[in-house]
This record gives sequence, structure tokens and C-alpha cells, in this order.
Amino acid sequence: MDATTKNHAFEDFQVGQVREFGGRVVDKAEGLSFAAAYDPQPLHLDEEAANASVLGGLSVSGWHTCAMVMRMMCDAYLLDSTSQGSPGIDNLRWLKPVRPGDTLRVRMTVQETKASKSRPQIGLVRSAWEVFNQRDEAVMTMEGWGMFGRREATTTS
Repeated sequence: MDATTKNHAFEDFQVGQVREFGGRVVDKAEGLSFAAAYDPQPLHLDEEAANASVLGGLSVSGWHTCAMVMRMMCDAYLLDSTSQGSPGIDNLRWLKPVRPGDTLRVRMTVQETKASKSRPQIGLVRSAWEVFNQRDEAVMTMEGWGMFGRREATTTS
């Protein structure tokens, strides 16, 4: 990892900073394929069963929504960052069904940053993500930490 050549290192995340990205259209065939492989509940696979469910229609798996958000995060900043992974996600909530044809976008807000005490080359960034559909309805929220390489550590080492 060369923190000096990446556009998004630990120092680039400031508390209160908001980034918006996305615009991903939810593909029905992709949703059905994901559900068949990883979440084969009838409300994700069968239109008749989905119509009779509490969701009132076919919806993609919440886990598929998470995967689509992860892809949008990668495209928006992670692939051009000093990302070192994440210790996990907290407070994941699926608020509304995500349906084939919906267009998803993400709003990420940086909540906290801190340098790692045990690994001075790493900084931790706690963020909240809100996922919206094309009607600006929140469909998912989550919070979590990301680990990013530090430019300071590379220049002072």
C-alpha cells in the first residue's frame, strides 16, 4: 500500500464529512440469481408468494442490497483508497423493501476518526451509511468502522 498515491487515505476523512454516490438500478435477474444462491426465501424468488407476503411484492434480499452498496462504495472511493478492510458493521437495518427497477444511492457521513494505538500506520474511520431509492425513501441504514492507511505514518517512518 502506498498511501501517498491514493486519493482517499485516513487523513481525507473528516468528522461530519458527507459523501453521496450511487445511482445503481436494481436488476431483477441479478436479484433472483442472488436470492437463489444465498437467500432462497419465496418473497425474493416467487412473485406470487411475494405478493402474498408482508412485503406486498417481489423484493431483493437485504443481503443483496448490502452487496450492491458495497460495490457502490468500492466504485466511489474504496478502490482508490488505502483501505485495509473493516472490523465489521453495526446497526444494520432494512427499512423498506428494495424492488427490481429501484435506483439506489448512498449517503455516507463520517462520525468519528482515530489513529490506531497498536498500528500507527492505520487510522480508523467510523461512518454511517443511508441508502435511498429513487423516491428518496430510506431503504437501509448501517454504521461501521473502516481501517485506512495513514499518509503521516508513511512520511514519518
